Amino acid sequence: MRRVASGMMAVAVVAAIAACSPVTSRQQTATRASGQAEYLVFYADGRQAEAQNAVTRAGGTTVGEDARLGYLLATGRGDGFAEGVGADQAIVGVSADRTIGFATSRTAGPQDAAGAARTGSADARTGSQDTRTGPQDARAGAADRARSTASGTFPDADSFTKGRAGDPLEGRQWDMRMIGADRAHAKAPGSKQVLVGVIDTGVDGKHPDIAPNFNRELSRNFVTDRPKDENGETLDGACEASGCKDPVDVDDDGHGTHVASTIASPINGIGIAGVAPGVQIVNIRAGQDSGFFFLKPSLDALTYAADIGVDVVNMSYFVDPWLFNCAANKSDTKKQQLEQRAIIVGMQRALDYARQKGVTLITALGNGSSDLGHPTVDKQSPGYPQGDQKERKVDNSCINVPAESGGVISVSAVGPSGRKAIYSDYGVEQTDLSAPGGDVVDGKGTKATRSILAAAPEHVLRAAGRIDAKGEPKGVDVVKDCKAGACSWYQYLDGTSMAAPHATGVAAILISRFGKPGPGGLTLDPATVEKLLYESATRKSCPTPRSYVYKAFGENETHQCEGEQSRNGFFGHGLVDAWKAATFEP
Repeated sequence: MRRVASGMMAVAVVAAIAACSPVTSRQQTATRASGQAEYLVFYADGRQAEAQNAVTRAGGTTVGEDARLGYLLATGRGDGFAEGVGADQAIVGVSADRTIGFATSRTAGPQDAAGAARTGSADARTGSQDTRTGPQDARAGAADRARSTASGTFPDADSFTKGRAGDPLEGRQWDMRMIGADRAHAKAPGSKQVLVGVIDTGVDGKHPDIAPNFNRELSRNFVTDRPKDENGETLDGACEASGCKDPVDVDDDGHGTHVASTIASPINGIGIAGVAPGVQIVNIRAGQDSGFFFLKPSLDALTYAADIGVDVVNMSYFVDPWLFNCAANKSDTKKQQLEQRAIIVGMQRALDYARQKGVTLITALGNGSSDLGHPTVDKQSPGYPQGDQKERKVDNSCINVPAESGGVISVSAVGPSGRKAIYSDYGVEQTDLSAPGGDVVDGKGTKATRSILAAAPEHVLRAAGRIDAKGEPKGVDVVKDCKAGACSWYQYLDGTSMAAPHATGVAAILISRFGKPGPGGLTLDPATVEKLLYESATRKSCPTPRSYVYKAFGENETHQCEGEQSRNGFFGHGLVDAWKAATFEP
């Protein structure tokens, strides 16, 4: 978890964004050639000068800063620099400026039939962030909702294959019926004055089912593709654009495009419709093609969203390389402890900055199939570079970022029957809301139709071998829709990455209804948006018995639900409800 955002309007505040002095590619090249590395050095409030002195004493050089979030950009040589500067009392965290994140979704399709996409304790890190489907963790990577009812249940998804008068693939969207979005479209489709930011791997702004709502002018890419990682292994692969900087309307992974489509695909007679088909999508890219996220792009994305007046951001990713960030785990080196402190502190400062400027923060809870309130062992960290993982004991003082950061709304996933998806993380302290995320082991019939259908970039499907030379799908996980000779493609995916954008879309509806004129168009205090989301959600109780047993892949897995109907570890304050959000009066 994590990320991606959507929806914003033009605002003349670009000058404010220059508060951070960036390190240029030329500087970075020179730094690497000299054997040095770049670091983000976070300092305590009011201790900037002391931090600069600490950098110098440790043999480093300050090359930039961001006073808004309280950190210096510095260069230094080897592990000794990080530990040296981190020893100063003015410093609260030090992180190498490198990839540290993954998106949280998984591909539905042939691999699931074989059990390869098992989302058990891992979380589907797949390819370009959320479709790397291995048993390791349901964060799938690059190659990686039934009319609303009180219970949130409905007939099997396969019974909904006939489209209605709306978009042609609407009949496949059990997720939208589950939360009443199909009815809400006519009542409250969302306003063009609402900006939704998608902080993710990018958005295919040219996709026919995204383009009408895509704000290219405000979209930004804070990522430079890296062909190889620091060990010389393939990371993003060959660069597709000059300077390895993709255009703002490109998504070489597909994850961000899927998220954006779920939030705001328009009602245009093409493909599907999103939860809030009338709002604007803004691509604020922070993820690599490979699915990793750098800390600095994540910080830059949040501050940019805040400075241009974005109303709500979707972050369907979590910050790596640490699945659980511990400030002082005895099994970690001093450098590793400093890095985790930097992630905790840096992201919290960026989240606080954005929230204070009116940005509602929504994030995916994670696909580790684990109780985040009672973690015991972390076998996946540090997750970058690959091969550095070690087993360590963790406890509730260690947190998943940003899902367990302050000020965010964290969303768990439910399947077609309304039960918590087998892969979805949970926790009475961590789960704020639930939403359709898909679950291929929940229900009968074709597995793909139990997942979430949304837009996919054609070139990504070709590269992954999911469509043939003529553009025809090679499996039930991909759907092709053509109109007047022009075609677009869609893919079924599972994950809390797919659940979070449903909540983001409902938030956009609420802001459209109750927001007041402000920076970027309409604005509504995040605390009010959060309150309205909870008030409009459909309450869901823990299952009986509370120890719910999942039977899948020839195994039994038990998840314990804690809490009451008003809030519990599986569903939080309830299942998001677009129809209630479009009609109720608080």
